[in-house]
Amino acid sequence: MEYLLELKGITKKFPGVVALQNVDFCLQKGEIRALVGENGAGKSTLIKIITGALQPDFGSLFWMGQPVSLNYPWKARQIGIAFLHQNR
Repeated sequence: MEYLLELKGITKKFPGVVALQNVDFCLQKGEIRALVGENGAGKSTLIKIITGALQPDFGSLFWMGQPVSLNYPWKARQIGIAFLHQNR
Protein backbone atom coordinates (compact mmCIF):
# COMPACT_ATOMS: atom_id res chain seq x y z
CA MET A 1 0.00 0.00 0.00
CA GLU A 2 1.30 3.45 -0.91
CA TYR A 3 0.78 6.13 1.70
CA LEU A 4 0.49 9.84 1.10
CA LEU A 5 2.92 10.47 3.96
CA GLU A 6 5.06 7.88 5.71
CA LEU A 7 7.69 8.29 8.42
CA LYS A 8 9.98 5.41 9.34
CA GLY A 9 12.23 5.22 12.38
CA ILE A 10 12.19 8.94 13.13
CA THR A 11 14.49 9.87 16.00
CA LYS A 12 15.24 13.36 17.29
CA LYS A 13 17.52 14.17 20.20
CA PHE A 14 18.18 17.44 21.98
CA PRO A 15 20.90 17.96 24.60
CA GLY A 16 19.96 15.66 27.49
CA VAL A 17 16.62 14.61 25.94
CA VAL A 18 15.45 12.04 23.41
CA ALA A 19 12.34 13.78 22.06
CA LEU A 20 11.40 11.06 19.54
CA GLN A 21 12.75 7.54 19.30
CA ASN A 22 12.11 5.24 16.33
CA VAL A 23 8.69 6.73 15.46
CA ASP A 24 6.72 5.27 12.56
CA PHE A 25 3.69 7.13 11.19
CA CYS A 26 1.64 6.83 8.02
CA LEU A 27 -1.22 8.76 6.51
CA GLN A 28 -3.41 7.73 3.58
CA LYS A 29 -4.98 10.23 1.21
CA GLY A 30 -8.19 11.66 2.69
CA GLU A 31 -7.40 10.38 6.18
CA ILE A 32 -7.58 12.63 9.23
CA ARG A 33 -5.40 11.94 12.25
CA ALA A 34 -5.09 13.56 15.67
CA LEU A 35 -1.76 13.76 17.46
CA VAL A 36 -2.50 13.48 21.17
CA GLY A 37 -0.18 13.17 24.15
CA GLU A 38 1.02 14.67 27.38
CA ASN A 39 3.30 17.69 27.61
CA GLY A 40 6.79 16.73 26.51
CA ALA A 41 5.63 13.66 24.58
CA GLY A 42 7.15 14.93 21.30
CA LYS A 43 4.02 16.08 19.45
CA SER A 44 5.43 19.47 18.47
CA THR A 45 8.77 17.95 17.54
CA LEU A 46 7.07 15.45 15.23
CA ILE A 47 4.97 18.17 13.59
CA LYS A 48 8.07 20.33 13.11
CA ILE A 49 9.83 17.43 11.39
CA ILE A 50 6.84 16.76 9.12
CA THR A 51 6.63 20.46 8.20
CA GLY A 52 10.36 20.91 7.60
CA ALA A 53 11.07 23.16 10.59
CA LEU A 54 13.33 20.51 12.20
CA GLN A 55 15.42 17.70 10.77
CA PRO A 56 15.35 14.20 12.27
CA ASP A 57 18.62 12.78 13.54
CA PHE A 58 17.67 9.39 12.13
CA GLY A 59 14.86 7.98 10.02
CA SER A 60 13.21 8.60 6.68
CA LEU A 61 10.24 10.51 5.30
CA PHE A 62 8.31 9.45 2.21
CA TRP A 63 5.78 11.45 0.18
CA MET A 64 3.59 9.35 -2.12
CA GLY A 65 6.07 6.48 -1.85
CA GLN A 66 9.13 8.56 -2.73
CA PRO A 67 11.86 9.53 -0.26
CA VAL A 68 11.73 13.23 0.53
CA SER A 69 14.01 15.59 2.42
CA LEU A 70 12.07 18.47 3.93
CA ASN A 71 14.97 20.69 4.96
CA TYR A 72 12.87 23.85 5.08
CA PRO A 73 9.19 24.67 5.67
CA TRP A 74 8.87 26.07 2.13
CA LYS A 75 9.82 22.64 0.74
CA ALA A 76 7.02 21.04 2.75
CA ARG A 77 4.57 23.70 1.54
CA GLN A 78 5.55 23.00 -2.08
CA ILE A 79 4.15 19.48 -1.76
CA GLY A 80 1.12 20.54 0.30
CA ILE A 81 2.27 20.12 3.91
CA ALA A 82 1.72 23.07 6.24
CA PHE A 83 1.21 23.75 9.94
CA LEU A 84 -1.77 25.73 11.21
CA HIS A 85 -1.91 26.71 14.89
CA GLN A 86 -5.19 25.82 16.60
CA ASN A 87 -5.89 29.40 17.68
CA ARG A 88 -5.74 30.87 14.17
